[in-house]
Amino acid sequence: MRITQISSVAAVIMAAATLSLQSCSDDDKAIGPDIGVRDSLPTLQSLGVSTLISDSGIIRYKIIAEEWFIYDKKDPQYWSFEKGLFIERFNETYEVDAFISCDTAYFYNQKSLWELRGRVLVKNLKGETFKTSLLFWDQRAHRIYSTEFMEIDGEKHKLSGYDFNSNEEMTDYVIHSSKGQFPVENSMQNPPSSPGVMTREDSLRRERKINPL
Repeated sequence: MRITQISSVAAVIMAAATLSLQSCSDDDKAIGPDIGVRDSLPTLQSLGVSTLISDSGIIRYKIIAEEWFIYDKKDPQYWSFEKGLFIERFNETYEVDAFISCDTAYFYNQKSLWELRGRVLVKNLKGETFKTSLLFWDQRAHRIYSTEFMEIDGEKHKLSGYDFNSNEEMTDYVIHSSKGQFPVENSMQNPPSSPGVMTREDSLRRERKINPL
């Protein structure tokens, strides 16, 4: 998965900054305070982000964020979405069939790893919703996991627990230390007797046949 389009706001910001620097003369240069270590500053800051992501040449995701910072001088390098992130997934007809939202997100591009924090909410292709405070998406391993408390709300069941592990679609998952609610079908019929097991009534009938009164 790769970014194919970046908001034009970032380009405008960079162009404006370049023109501003070029317009300053040697006589009226403003001297500001020391900004400290270079790697503490983002190399790119974009506001009001709305960008598309392709998978194998097909647009499959849309990212929406209020702020997007890129730190490529830090170790490890990462992208920062401090004011929240919203990701939509498109199906073959470009309809939204799943989404992810959170309060804060980090993307470690060298590891292809997403870290979602805060109020994390996910809706999968089955219509199930997942709520937690921490979620990792490892794009290399094609896995999504969390060590924090997780709540799963489906159409016919509710689950909660820890140590969540799932595929990327969050349709095949495992959760440990879990508890939940499931529908139970009521039945008025008695369960059939197991083969070879004689009930008390069967034993009495057999005795009467052998020892008639």
